[in-house]
Amino acid sequence: MSFFRRKFYTADSHFSHALMLTHPGRPFASTEAMDEALIDAWNAVVGDNDIVYHLGDFSMNLGDEDRVRGIFNRLRGSKVLILGNHDFKKPNQVHPTLARLDWMTGPTTSLETTDDGHRVFLSHYAHRTWPGAHKGSFHFFGHSHGNLPAQGRSRDVGVDCPDVAYAPRTFKQLTEGMI
Repeated sequence: MSFFRRKFYTADSHFSHALMLTHPGRPFASTEAMDEALIDAWNAVVGDNDIVYHLGDFSMNLGDEDRVRGIFNRLRGSKVLILGNHDFKKPNQVHPTLARLDWMTGPTTSLETTDDGHRVFLSHYAHRTWPGAHKGSFHFFGHSHGNLPAQGRSRDVGVDCPDVAYAPRTFKQLTEGMI
């Protein structure tokens, strides 16, 4: 019998994206070093039976399907992709490299889940309002690479946020101080 022990959230890993080496929060000498640090941070907290919601921009080297698949397969847990702006080959077409990975469910633009008794709306982009916002729901997003501060029950969960520090985080960790 399969079950998930914990849920985790992350965004904007940008595996193998050379431009990310110029980001002030990514002090790595190479994309290989960055990828290894991100994989190590992920696997240090995620177990094999856990689920990770990745809120977009998984990898930028989508032309190298073997490399992307190799990274994906090294990451522990079952994975769900909420599509980001870099996850498409062209408008409305998920990049085939990502579409062929073994996601727990098909990639989607947004998703609602529950965690610790709370509704959570997941999207790559920040929303000013979201389903259940006026009823205590939370909203996790990526895209802004830590440059958009949390507001109310909405926050960036990307790897570049200082309190995220490259690793997927739990609902409790991400909402500390919010409730």
